[in-house]
Amino acid sequence: MFTSVILAAGMGTRMKSAMPKVLHKVCGKALCKWVIDASKEAGADKVVTIIGHKADMVRPQIENDTEIAVQAEQKGTGHAVMQAAEFIKEANGSVVILNGDTPLITAETIGKAIKFHDESGNQATVITAILDDATGYGRIVRNAEGNVVKIVEHKDATEEERKINEINSGMYVFDAASLVYALGKLQPNNAQGEYYLTDTLEILLSAGKKIGAYAIENNDEIRGINNRIQLNEAETIMRERINRYHMTEGVTMINPSTAYIEAGVRIGRDTIIDANVELKGNTVIGEGCEIGQGSRIENAVIGNGVNIMSSVILDSEIGSNTNVGPFAYVRPNCKVGENVKVGDFVEIKNSSINDDTKISHLTYIGDSDVGKNVNFGCGTVTCNYDGTNKYRSEIGDNVFVGCNTNLVSPVKVGNHSYIAAGSTITEDVPEGSLSIARSRQTVKEGWADKKNMY
Repeated sequence: MFTSVILAAGMGTRMKSAMPKVLHKVCGKALCKWVIDASKEAGADKVVTIIGHKADMVRPQIENDTEIAVQAEQKGTGHAVMQAAEFIKEANGSVVILNGDTPLITAETIGKAIKFHDESGNQATVITAILDDATGYGRIVRNAEGNVVKIVEHKDATEEERKINEINSGMYVFDAASLVYALGKLQPNNAQGEYYLTDTLEILLSAGKKIGAYAIENNDEIRGINNRIQLNEAETIMRERINRYHMTEGVTMINPSTAYIEAGVRIGRDTIIDANVELKGNTVIGEGCEIGQGSRIENAVIGNGVNIMSSVILDSEIGSNTNVGPFAYVRPNCKVGENVKVGDFVEIKNSSINDDTKISHLTYIGDSDVGKNVNFGCGTVTCNYDGTNKYRSEIGDNVFVGCNTNLVSPVKVGNHSYIAAGSTITEDVPEGSLSIARSRQTVKEGWADKKNMY
């Protein structure tokens, strides 16, 4: 049991953005949300996120996932943690201090740091990293027993201290009571008039408390995001993590480096993901599917055995053993049944398509309820919009719609009925009937000669 305190109040000026830094996304999830979720996965009984800069934008994005404290003025990291004092005083066990701009931190690392902290009997533990080149970072200075005696900034370090390659990540584990004590004695004794969290370590050392350091295994986890280049670097690392996870779970990827899969996506085993595929939002894909190259699927539920070829599916459901594409567009609020064919250059919007129906090519189905085993000929259009209002069409089971048909909504087509090719249907079609809505062909022989067309 521990309390996680996440620092997310900074301005992030180097992002050069109107949006707060912690709301920028990596693989579809805000930077600070990655840290919140890692804390929960590690077992935090309470997560507190400290917000400040543009708090009115940050709060709505996270308030359902975390307690919130506000740092109205940015007066340093120590001052930020002070804003969570009421939560820290109530904490059971340890308090973990994390940064809202380090999305690569994992639950596993948080758990290992807490375990090290507890087993070592520390009052505070600094989470550190060993770098080949530590230039510019604060160095961790240990004593003979391996405990931390101070953190020295690069500019203040001696020649010998600069040879140290263990650096401060800016993340910590504290005994809750010790942190409350240190925060109570913290002073802004610096030119900036700020309260530094690192000063709490000196306060605890002066009080005879034991400070340890836990060196993480993967240095990528402490990467802070300060600009768009670092954002892209984190995105690349996270994409690889996500893709490797799915492959270990039984998903085949033809070219993993080109597959973009967001954090909330779930994929069944034996599904094949081709090159340049985008899977976004809360998409769920079943088992044994094939997602063809260039496809984009967002917030969609895809059944088992579905074949999607170079198509776009948004906020919709696709039933098992259905084929979609190539170049189909399934717009929001569609429910497509099982064993359906949605062919090339077909667009569906706000419609339900029942099982075994075929919409083979060059057809638009909008605001319609379609029954089972319906056949749409090429070039069919549901004319659902009169310029002011939209209307629905209702098409029954076992209907055959000939090519180049217009269904002018609102209209109902009964079960087992046929519509002749080239018809424009403006009235309901009774069950079991044949509807023909086109002019009789007229042939005028010799007409071209009279018009001198040859």
